[in-house]
Amino acid sequence: MAEVLYFARLAEELGMNSEQIDLSAECHTVADLVALLRARGEPFDSTFNGKTQVLVAINQEMSELGAGINNSDEIAFFPPVTGG
Repeated sequence: MAEVLYFARLAEELGMNSEQIDLSAECHTVADLVALLRARGEPFDSTFNGKTQVLVAINQEMSELGAGINNSDEIAFFPPVTGG
């Protein structure tokens, strides 16, 4: 099972910090995972609808939507960080 982590406003919107997801045979990329999450309906659909930027890291390395994933990965979603 993949460990999926949600940080900052994403954790607040989704009401959870993490979950275990068994990636199906059709879930090979981050984009596939996002589609799987959005298919759950609200609040996942509005959180991952693409209107606000969400960053992703796989095994603590910044990644893109097309990056490959598997059940042994830690996949973290978080909003962009700004500094001051």
